Order: sequence, then structure tokens, then C-alpha cells
Amino acid sequence: MAQVTVTINGRRYPVACEDGQEDHIQRLAQYLDGRVRDLIDRVGQIGDAHLLLLTGLMVADELSETYDRVEANAKDTKQATGAAQERIAESLVAMAERVENIALKLENA
Repeated sequence: MAQVTVTINGRRYPVACEDGQEDHIQRLAQYLDGRVRDLIDRVGQIGDAHLLLLTGLMVADELSETYDRVEANAKDTKQATGAAQERIAESLVAMAERVENIALKLENA
């Protein structure tokens, strides 16, 4: 198991992770640190625990909104796919009717 040290709000924290995940953990920590710094700019230094709690809630809210958008997009895609399938089915029925008409004309000729 690998270990990486991340810095959040100027404090260093050792984090254990799977081998090969060190860069990913560093990127996540940099994102979190950026969000902490944004919060500090708005409310000041209110203590590490409180900052991390509020930042965690903000990130969880972002994630929740992203899940909602993904779900809405999936629903829209499903509806669009259903409408497209319906149009294809209607086209196939129309083509089948034309083929039947052609077949009737050939039989009567």
C-alpha cells in the first residue's frame, strides 16, 4: 500500500492509498484545498475542522447536483431514444404497407 502526503490549508496529512493512486489522491487534495481556500476567502479562518466540514458539505452538494444532472440527462436520452424508436417503427410500418401495395400491383398485372 502506498502513502502520499497531501496539504490542505497549509497542513500536511499522510494518506494511505492503493499503489498507483498517488497522483489521483494529490489531484483530489489540490481540488479540496482550493475549495477550502475559496471558503476562507469568504468566511476567514474558522478552524480546520469547521473548514473541512463546510468544504465537505460544499463538495457533497456539487456531487449531488452532478448526480441530478446525470440522472436528468439519462432520462432525457431515454425519452429521446424512445421517440426515435417510435419514429423508426412508424417508418417501418409505412414501408411495409408500400411493399404490400407493390406486391398487390404485381399480382394484378
